[in-house]
Amino acid sequence: MPPKKASPLPFIQSLDRGLTILQSVALSKQPVSLGEIAERLDIDRSSAFRLAHTLRRRGFLSCPAGRKDFILGSAMWTLSHQYDWSNMLVRVAHQELKSLANQINETAHLAIREGKNALFIDSAHANHVIAVAGQTGELVPLYCTAHGKALLADADERSLKVQFGSAPLKKFTKTTITSIQSLAKDCISIKKRGFATDESEFREDMRCVAAPIRVQNDLIVGSIGISAPLSRFGKDLYPEYAAKVCKVANDIGQLLSNAEQ
Repeated sequence: MPPKKASPLPFIQSLDRGLTILQSVALSKQPVSLGEIAERLDIDRSSAFRLAHTLRRRGFLSCPAGRKDFILGSAMWTLSHQYDWSNMLVRVAHQELKSLANQINETAHLAIREGKNALFIDSAHANHVIAVAGQTGELVPLYCTAHGKALLADADERSLKVQFGSAPLKKFTKTTITSIQSLAKDCISIKKRGFATDESEFREDMRCVAAPIRVQNDLIVGSIGISAPLSRFGKDLYPEYAAKVCKVANDIGQLLSNAEQ
């Protein structure tokens, strides 16, 4: 006898439609008209009007001066800046981070972007006597660390120049990437294969691999990875370690997105 399919969870249709409006407006590069909202939800204009203006009344939508279409309102900005996103990411990802460290028996870190740096917001340590000592709260450069480059995976040469300028980048070791052109090429490779590497680019005798954590709309919100001395992390281990790191990054992204299967 085939197993019974789980019943879909109940939901409030009007709330679901309101959230769909917010997503549509947030993802649009132009203000969204009432007609576009009605078409997107497959409802009549009067229903779309009531939903949109309820969101506008609460500050979640706004209308540009002299126009009747919609952009996100100030309430969205206020909420996003008041909420502690890094703490939320730590709460969601901590068990996955510990699992990754245990699988590979090397130090694992969780990081977010902070200006031109990657900020370690959580870590799980291996059982080795000599372990990587990266500290929670430590800032490391974006352009020459696995975590940093994972966070830059979607960047192109133009956006990298805006971020770092056109001058040569600071050299930390003999393998540090020092040109924007080389960094842009590396970002293309990272996006294609799904993970970034660090061949002693920031610290001598260290090798790292990290993957971007992406949420439902493919936005990168963090990175997760492992670091180890070259003596324990040979290049031949990249396929195994990268696969495990990418799986954990994907699992965390699914948890954050809370996508209904």
